[in-house]
Amino acid sequence: MGDSVKRVLFVNSEIFPYLPESGISLIGRYLPQGIQERKREIRSFMPRFGCINERKNQLHEVIRLSGMNIIINDVDRPLVIKVASISAARMQVYFIDNEDYFHRKQVYCDENGKFFEDNGERAIFFARGVLETVKKLRWAPDIIHCQGWISHLLPLYLKKSYIDDPIFSESKVVLSLYDDIPQEKFSDNFKDLVMFNGISAKDLDSMAEPDGINLAKLAVRYSDGVIMGSADIPQEVKDACKDCPVLDYDEASVNDGSYIDEYDKFYSQIK
Repeated sequence: MGDSVKRVLFVNSEIFPYLPESGISLIGRYLPQGIQERKREIRSFMPRFGCINERKNQLHEVIRLSGMNIIINDVDRPLVIKVASISAARMQVYFIDNEDYFHRKQVYCDENGKFFEDNGERAIFFARGVLETVKKLRWAPDIIHCQGWISHLLPLYLKKSYIDDPIFSESKVVLSLYDDIPQEKFSDNFKDLVMFNGISAKDLDSMAEPDGINLAKLAVRYSDGVIMGSADIPQEVKDACKDCPVLDYDEASVNDGSYIDEYDKFYSQIK
């Protein structure tokens, strides 16, 4: 895309300080700021998990963006959009919210460490919620950078369900893979729930076993470039990346912050 990259949409599973410090949450916090400082326009999204203190972090609902519904498993789910500012970075963060999916105090597992049975539905809601909100913003991204497993359905939806929308007609997907890929299975009807507006069973043939590994491989299949965000990515997921551009993990550049320039350059190489 060369120098035509002007707008980058970040779809994050975690952003510090809304969630605790981790490799993903720190990149979710500092990468968008760094890309903005390099004269790109940015928008940044994450789920509004119930453990996020709205008062402390000064989240408030964006009424003009809220009010849509997303149908999952024949149930209308209200889509609520909230926003907060990271003043030190002059950056806003948009939060995808829904009472049924995101008001529990834990992130992906209950207090006993059990993987939530509806995590697959939460991923569907998050991915579609981001795309619907960006449509409503009328903000056409050149690059959509997905980070964290809960964003892994977005590449499929973009390339199959939203590809004819003029907002996304020029958008390319960059996928960062991390060591957060769930080992657990999603619900048995996960594939059926994913199918929406142009997505067929054939598009999901790699999801015969509906688990985190196969979801990551599906995300790779519909992405235009992949960044290795962690050292410990399962080999079968790495093997799935052989047909697209890959930026390898570089721990030193992550530690010293120079990864931001590497990612920025990588965006410009995506065709």
